[in-house]
Parts: sequence; C-alpha cells; structure tokens
Amino acid sequence: MLSRLVIQDVVLIDKLTVPFAPGLNVLSGETGAGKSILLDALGLALGARSDSGLVRKGAPQASVTAVFEGALPPALEELWCEQGLGERENDELILRRLIAADGKSRAFANDQPISVALLRQIGETLLEVHGQFETHGLLNAATHRGLLDSFCGLTSLAGEVAASYRSWKEAETAHTKQHEERAKALAEEEFLRAAVAELDELAPEDGELDHLTEKRGQLQNREKIFDALRSAEDSLSGDRGAANALAQAGKHLARALDKAPGLAAALEGIDRAAAETEEAREALTHFAHELDADPEALEKIEDRFFKLRAVARKHGVPAETLRDTHESLRARLALLSDQSDQLAVLAKKVMETRAIYQTLALKLSEARAKGGAALAKAIGAELPPLKFERAALAVDLARLPEEQWSAAGIDRVAFLATTNPGATPAPLAKVASGGELARFMLALKVVLVKTDPVPTLVFDEVDSGVGGATAAAVGERLAELGRDVQVLVVTHSPQIAARAAHHLRVEKAVKGAKATTSVVALDSNERIEEIARMLAGDEITEAARQAAMSLIGNSNKGPTKNKRKALA
Repeated sequence: MLSRLVIQDVVLIDKLTVPFAPGLNVLSGETGAGKSILLDALGLALGARSDSGLVRKGAPQASVTAVFEGALPPALEELWCEQGLGERENDELILRRLIAADGKSRAFANDQPISVALLRQIGETLLEVHGQFETHGLLNAATHRGLLDSFCGLTSLAGEVAASYRSWKEAETAHTKQHEERAKALAEEEFLRAAVAELDELAPEDGELDHLTEKRGQLQNREKIFDALRSAEDSLSGDRGAANALAQAGKHLARALDKAPGLAAALEGIDRAAAETEEAREALTHFAHELDADPEALEKIEDRFFKLRAVARKHGVPAETLRDTHESLRARLALLSDQSDQLAVLAKKVMETRAIYQTLALKLSEARAKGGAALAKAIGAELPPLKFERAALAVDLARLPEEQWSAAGIDRVAFLATTNPGATPAPLAKVASGGELARFMLALKVVLVKTDPVPTLVFDEVDSGVGGATAAAVGERLAELGRDVQVLVVTHSPQIAARAAHHLRVEKAVKGAKATTSVVALDSNERIEEIARMLAGDEITEAARQAAMSLIGNSNKGPTKNKRKALA
C-alpha cells in the first residue's frame, strides 16, 4: 500500500509529506486548494508524463517520492526480478521522480536509476487512478476478457489456450517456410542442378585450401628444400656424419663395458640416438622422394587451388567454406524431389495443432459464457445499494472470425450496460453520465477486487453528480472496497468523507504574493468540523456539527468497518 507521498517544489507545494493509511483515505478541501496537484504529483512518482510547468517557480527542480509498504503484487515481484533491482529493505518500495526546470526528468526505484518507462510499468502494478470521465482500467474493453477469466477461475485454462495457440502458429510458420524454400528451389532448379554437378565433380574438402597452400609453397621452393635435405643428409650419413660418430662412440663404450658396468646407461642413450638418427635420415629420404615424385605436381596443385577459389567467387563465399556451400545447395536441390513428404508432415502438424487449439478455445469460450452470466448477476446485485435499481450490466461474448483468433482465445468480451429498462446495452463509457459511471465502476470494483491485483485505487471526485442517499451509498461501497484494498478518494461529499478511515484536508494559504498548499491529517474533532463545513459551507453552524457527527456515527454503525485485510 501507499504509506506516504513526499512532494517538494511542485506548483503550489513547497515541501510536503502526505501520510496515508490502510482502508479508505479521503482527501477533502475547498475548490482550488490543490487536490488535483496532489494527484498530479502522485502520477509523476508513478511514471506519468512530466511537464516543466509543474516545477515551482524559482526552484531548480521538482521532486516527488512515493513510499509503498508490504508485499509486492505478483506481477511486480516478477518484473522486479527480471530487472535485477535487488533486495528491498524494511519491506519498503521507494519510487522517486525528479523534474528539472528545463523539463528533463529522472526516475529511481529504491535509489537505483531506472527509465521512466520502467517506472510507469512498476506504477501500473501498484496503483490505479479512476477519474470521473476516464476510459482506462475497467472502462477499457481490452481488459474485460482477462477480468472475466480471473473472476471465473479460468486463468489456467486460458494459459493452455495461449500455449496451444503458440504451438499452432509455430507449426504454420515451419510449414510456410518449408513451402517457400521449395518454391524458391523450383525457381532456381537449372542453376541448382548445374552448381551441384560442378561441386560434385570438384568435391571440396574441409581444410583443403590450407593443405594446398602448404604443398604449393613447398613445391615453389623445391630447390631450396632439396639443398637443405642434401646438407642434412651429409650431416647425418657422411664420413663425419652423426650416424658414423655415434657408431664409433658405441663401439668404444662397448669395449669398456665389462670393466665399467656404470657405462651401460650412456651406451643405451647412444644406441637410442643412433636409432633416431637413422629414422630422421629415412624421413628425409622419404620427403625428398615425395617432393620429386611428380614433376607436374606444382601445376596440378595450382590448377586445383585456383579452381577452388574461382568456384568460391562464383558463389560469393570464402573458399574455406565451399564444402558447406556444396551441402547447402544439395539440400535445396533435394527439396525439388524428396521433400514433398516433409511438407505433408508439416501440413499435418498444422492441422493437428489447430484442432487442439480450437478444442481448448471452445472449452474456454463455453466457460466464459457461463461465467459471464454469473459476473453480470454479481454486479447487478451491487447496483441497487448504489440507488441504481434500473441499471443493469451484461457481459457480451462475440465469437471472432478465424483471422482474429489469438492466444487469448476466440471470443471478444465486453462489459455493456443499460441505465433504463428496455434500452439496448452499450459500452460503459458511452451509456452513463459521470455520476452513473462512478457507480458502475464502484460496483465492478467491489465484485472484481479480489481478481484485480492492483493494491491501491484512487478515485478523483467520483461523487460528481450524485448526492444525498446516493452519495451515502457510494461512500458505503468505497468503504467496503477499502476492506480489501487501499482506497484514496478526492471528494466534496460529506456522506463519503464520513466513511473515511483516514481523513486528510487540503488547504491553501496565501502570504503576500505567495500561495502554498498544505495537507492536514484530521483527528476526530477536526473531522467533525471539516464534514460540517462540507455540509454547511463557509459558516459552520451547530446544526451542521450535529449533522456531521450523525453522519460519522451512522457510518461507524454500518456494515463496513475500517479494517483492512493484508494484501496478497
């Protein structure tokens, strides 16, 4: 929940800390006191678009900090981990926004710099604002399908539908890709057959170019290599060569071995050296023979070398990868003859995965139809207490054409309403006035509060256009809503204010040419005075005070108590 809002240098606010509590929080005050500025500041802390005009005149920057306490909503827990934002201390989440006088903006979460876009994502999981004529949240038809699924306990089945849809589309993509590859191969058939035939004849091998380069270098330097071989041969085999010297040394030691057995190790070493010298001499002979075996070897190697490079240039690839190119062209050519079976397999998989999706989506659609009736009935039961007996809400399900099927299923879901018997149901945002919208929205929220994960709701003057018994009914429902989530209400209605668990008065003071907005948390006596002012206007009478106390007393006796369950 939102525990406090710290505002500095925002329009009329110099420096201000606004405390909030669980349950129903009411903000009241005279018109122009600055209640809308508080909501603007709260919006900034949650990622709303910034405006340099919000910076207090003469201040270098504006600062807004929103502090939330308690466990994070599941969606935010997941987002927090994805973004690697680290551990929270004391179960607090601190969101801060700085707006410079030139309009530049910075955002922070627990003192870590983040983007404004991420701040907005975080804010959407924590708090939802409902204004008198706003068409987001529950008034946005795009949210209705998910809310219906949550209300009916269909989240798991909806997940299966989404997974089956992905499998179907992946199968379609694989089939389409294979079909396109085959069509492309058919268009290139003549080229492919010629290219594969040429590469079949050439038969490039991995690492062949490096081997040819090495052999070519040897043959190009044949005379120098032969000179080195002859010199090495002389050093090993001549009268003064190593082989003869080792043989002589071995004979000398052998004659003295019976007199000095300790010379055996040295003699073994000489014998090994003699054997290795002979192996080296034989290797030299073999190398020289190979080098001189084919007088046309250089010509053959160069012909192969340049042919490999020429074919590689034709295909626009490095010569070292020519074998991979050969295999790729073979595979493309194979599509012309032996891949029809594979296309058939892929086509069959498309049909199978589509059938699975359709079966699950139909099951979900039928469950939604039953659940929609239950949801409409539950919301209908909430309307009479709001003095809206003639109104009704319907959950409209329409089957979509196949081209509009999606991971969300095959239905379009919309909440439609009527305000008079016999009228044609229409979208909420079109059918109701401001006050009627407020009551519809409250009824929806009361029914859906346990399926809508946002833990804090803000209502901006939802009492507009209602009064008397209707305003009292609105207040009762707001207080009831406050038993499950934290509710913040900006209101001019004394009936609603009387239901508050925590009452804040917004004030504006003018000293000289300077106006400053402040917020006061009211105690029980101050609440009576404020509600009396809301009832009577500028002159607070004793009768108004008595009426205020009566309103507060009646509210405390009602079904709604100022208690709040822990948020999941």
